[in-house]
Amino acid sequence: MIRHTACTLAAVACIAGAAWAQDKQSIVTVVKVIGENWFTRMGAGVKEFGQTNAGVATSMAGPARGDSAQQLRVIEDLVAKKPSAITVVPMDPGMLEGVLKRAMERGIVIVTHEADTARNTQADIEAFDNAAFGARLNDRLAKCMGESGKWTTFVGSLGSLTHMQWAGGGAGNAARYPKMTLVDAHNESFNDANKAYEKAKEILRKHPDIEGFQGGSAIDVIGIGRAVEEAGLQHKTCVFGLGLPQDSGKYLETGAIDGISFWDPKNAGLVMNKVAKLLLDGKPITGGMDLGIQGYDKVSVKKGPGKGVIITGQAWVDVDKSTYKQYPF
Repeated sequence: MIRHTACTLAAVACIAGAAWAQDKQSIVTVVKVIGENWFTRMGAGVKEFGQTNAGVATSMAGPARGDSAQQLRVIEDLVAKKPSAITVVPMDPGMLEGVLKRAMERGIVIVTHEADTARNTQADIEAFDNAAFGARLNDRLAKCMGESGKWTTFVGSLGSLTHMQWAGGGAGNAARYPKMTLVDAHNESFNDANKAYEKAKEILRKHPDIEGFQGGSAIDVIGIGRAVEEAGLQHKTCVFGLGLPQDSGKYLETGAIDGISFWDPKNAGLVMNKVAKLLLDGKPITGGMDLGIQGYDKVSVKKGPGKGVIITGQAWVDVDKSTYKQYPF
């Protein structure tokens, strides 16, 4: 049974309740932003895990906007309440090292997602190899651009590790195409579609001949697509990035977004809680094992930078205008 979290739009943070049933293990999943569609979908996985595992109480918490300091305060409050486990998608992994260390010292199991440099975690879960994902996005972008022209990258923040890895993987891949030129890399959107929109307009003013955009945050393509469409450039530019099918559909239909890639956040929520449960129960996590969740049916496992492990799946999905409607989220 999931314990629902109470929050309001005006609240600084959305935090799980202080008490959990004594006869249940408690797992709290901390996300980057409460209310963003990506994490709402992730919450469906958190809820499902609690509903299908009678001995576990699951809940979700996070800041009301994409702010690493606010996310840190959410986790500090949770550590004081001492749930059995905390799973977290860090806004900035480096900022959380201290609080996650304190949590582990208190006996709280820690599982991270999108944070393969994290030292203070028992397990970090990656949906796929991040450099390869960035290269995969960029290869689609390059083909759309005819392998030539100016292009740029967007990230949620410079501290968002996976976004920077995807941008780096994209830049590495673009080196294969000598006629492509990367300009003004790593534009920060702070997981805000309006900020991505304003930044994209700025880029279009500065580089009116730009042909390609590669987004990092799940909402970057929405803001970029809006700016591209308003400028009447949907048939002259190429826009690819992380995104959700239903969020991106409007702009996929008009051509302002050319394609998106993603992993199902619901499955990520499930797998984070599944790994936390395995660790709570003292069960081993080994290479090649099937975690029973699509995209994580033959995971690779390697030692992380700390005492924990990095678990990597093969969970990416690529869609465009012709295929996005197959995914109802």
